[in-house]
Amino acid sequence: MTAISPPISRLAPFAAAAVGVGFLSLMDAFMKEAALAAGAYSVTVLRSLIGAAIIAPFWLARREKWPERATMKLHIERGIISAFMALSFFYAITTMPLAEAIAISFIAPIVALFLARALLGEVIRPSAYWASALGFVGTLIIIGGKFGIGQQAANEVSDDYLWGLAAMGFSALLYAYNFIVIRKQSQVAGPVEIATFHSGVGGLVLLLFAPFFWDTPDTAALQSVAAAGVLTVAGAMAIAWAYARAETQALVPIEYSGFLWASLFGWLFFREEVTIPTLIGAALIVTGCWIATRKAA
Repeated sequence: MTAISPPISRLAPFAAAAVGVGFLSLMDAFMKEAALAAGAYSVTVLRSLIGAAIIAPFWLARREKWPERATMKLHIERGIISAFMALSFFYAITTMPLAEAIAISFIAPIVALFLARALLGEVIRPSAYWASALGFVGTLIIIGGKFGIGQQAANEVSDDYLWGLAAMGFSALLYAYNFIVIRKQSQVAGPVEIATFHSGVGGLVLLLFAPFFWDTPDTAALQSVAAAGVLTVAGAMAIAWAYARAETQALVPIEYSGFLWASLFGWLFFREEVTIPTLIGAALIVTGCWIATRKAA
C-alpha cells in the first residue's frame, strides 16, 4: 500500500522557513564581503534602504491602507530592534568566521524563552533549564576553542575578535527579543508589508548616525550590498509567510540549518575552515534549542 504523504499545506511553512534561512545565510556572506571593504555601518544602512526600495513598490501597488496604530507600533519596534541587531551582527562577522558567529547566535532561541517569561508571563518548562545549560556549555566550547591552549593560540585572539564576540552576544539578545515581536507582527500584517517596514524603518533609524560613521563603499562593495538587499527581502518575506502559518516553537529549529549554510558560504567566499570545537559547541547549542522549543509531551 502506498504511504499517504502529509498535506502540502502542512509542509509549506517549514519549506518557506528553510528557504528563507538559506537566503539570509547567503546574504550574510555578501554582507561580510562588503563590510570588510567599507565598514559594517555603511553597508548595513545601504542594505536596509536597498531592501526597502525593492519591496516598497510592491506594497504600494497593492493599494492597502496605512497600517493601524497598533500595527505601526510593532513595525517601528521591530525596525529599531532589527537595525541594531543587524549592525552588531555584521560588525561581528567581520572579526570571526561565519560558521562560528552563526553557532554563537543560536543561543537566541533559548534566551527568547526567558524573555517570554519576563515579558509575557509564560511558564518556563523544566527542560528549558537543561537547554540553557547545554547552550551555555556549547558557547564556552566554541569560545574556548578560539582561545585554545598555549601561547601561540592565545596570540591569535585579537582585540577585534573580543569586540566582535561582545557584539555577537548583544545581537543575539536582540534577536531573542525579535522572536517575540515577529510572532505578533505576522498575525496583523502580510509578508510584503512586514518586509517593507522592516527594511525601511531599520534603514532610517541607522541613517541618523550617518554624519558620524558614513564611509562611501566602492563599486564592488555596492554590488555585494545590492545582492544582500535582494536576499534580505526574499528571506524576510519567506520567513514572515512561514511564521504567519505555523507556531514559533515549531519553526525555530529550522533556524539551525543556518549553520550548515554558513559553513558552506564561509568556505566558498573566504576559505574559512570549521573547527572541531565549533562543531561540538554548535551541536550542543542546537540540541539545547531543540529541547527548549519542542512541544511538551
